[in-house]
Amino acid sequence: MAATATKKEVSVADKLDALYDLQKIDSEIDRIRTIRGELPLEVQDLEDELEGLETRTAKIQEEIKDLDTEILDRKNATKDAETAIAKYKEQQNNVRNNREFESLAKEIEFQELEIKLHDKKSKEAKLKITNKQELLSEAKERFEFRAADLKTKKDELQEIVGETQKEEDDLIKKSDDAKKKIDDRLVFAYNRLRTNAKNGLAVVPVDRDSCGGCFNKIPPQRQLDIQSKKKVLVCEHCGRILVPSEE
Repeated sequence: MAATATKKEVSVADKLDALYDLQKIDSEIDRIRTIRGELPLEVQDLEDELEGLETRTAKIQEEIKDLDTEILDRKNATKDAETAIAKYKEQQNNVRNNREFESLAKEIEFQELEIKLHDKKSKEAKLKITNKQELLSEAKERFEFRAADLKTKKDELQEIVGETQKEEDDLIKKSDDAKKKIDDRLVFAYNRLRTNAKNGLAVVPVDRDSCGGCFNKIPPQRQLDIQSKKKVLVCEHCGRILVPSEE
């Protein structure tokens, strides 16, 4: 009950000062988290890209391996065809009639066509390998380049986290302490405004006769009321809590 009584005795001016101090603290926390918040996303994007490049590299290597196997298989098939041709030619020397000779001649012709086909397909496979090796080289080069980027970003993130973590923890404690000095109703309204505002500003000063949040003009009489700090006044356009200019 004593704590509640103390809060009720706080003047409106003190409440506004406390709210603005709270806003400054929370804005500094936002600044730290924004600086740090962009880097983890960049690190994650780079890690995803490197994972994709690894997958692509492995796929290209597997395709080259398959093409090498195809070339070897066609080379062996060519040797088998050449052996068959030699055998058929030998058999032609011992045929008993033209029909058998022609039959063997057709077999020889078929094997020669097979050899030509294997040669053509082997050349095509070698050309594909050359193209894929170029793609592989590009992928590896990009991987090395992006891996260096990732290391730089990770080092930068680690440095920022190391430098700002204690500062952020101290500011969070200050924010919690500041909220204890303000009515729960005002803290609730403040938190709601911060959540809805893109820049996290719930309490803003009057700047050049305008709201420091949405920059809409404020009538002179209302500016005088804000300056007196006798009431908690909000911007008629954006709903932010207004305090006098710091100038």
